[in-house]
Amino acid sequence: MNIKDIIRESIEVKNHILQQDELLLNIQLAAISCIKCFQSGGKVLLCGNGGSAADAQHIAAELSGRFYYDRPPLYAEALHVNSSYMTAVSNDYGYDKVYSRMVRAMGRKNDILIGLSTSGNSQNVINAMNNAQKLGMITIGLTGADGGKLKDVSEILICVPSINTARIQESHIMIGHILCELIESELFPRSS
Repeated sequence: MNIKDIIRESIEVKNHILQQDELLLNIQLAAISCIKCFQSGGKVLLCGNGGSAADAQHIAAELSGRFYYDRPPLYAEALHVNSSYMTAVSNDYGYDKVYSRMVRAMGRKNDILIGLSTSGNSQNVINAMNNAQKLGMITIGLTGADGGKLKDVSEILICVPSINTARIQESHIMIGHILCELIESELFPRSS
């Protein structure tokens, strides 16, 4: 496969997203849910593994820092950023519990948990989403392929129509940027 083929493949996945009205609606619903959460003083927590952890941290940074322009920070946090916690809980309880324990500590009713998993089958993300639902949090799943087990624990499912991990992750960060832009422009409209 050459560079042009890789770029074409990435564009093709995004074209498939453009053609799926339900998927586009779910992105809109996710943005609206985050806006309502922030308006009520809540927070958005994110979790994932590997590249999905990097995407979770990227989205959290755009929300808690800034996206397009200076404005007040929003409470958004990727759950893996405390390495001492991650290694201690992995050692003492098992890796499958690292996010679910942090959700129990940080999550509150009407907060949001965004779980990222390209396969939809990352057990630690699924466990976190289960705990979030028990707390009355809103769960948003970003996944690919058929959604895996994540579809069963996501109130809002954003399922990228691809089985290629790289293309799914590229789309997840695009969707994350869309969410950030919609949230920022609604909560902090620029005066014309």
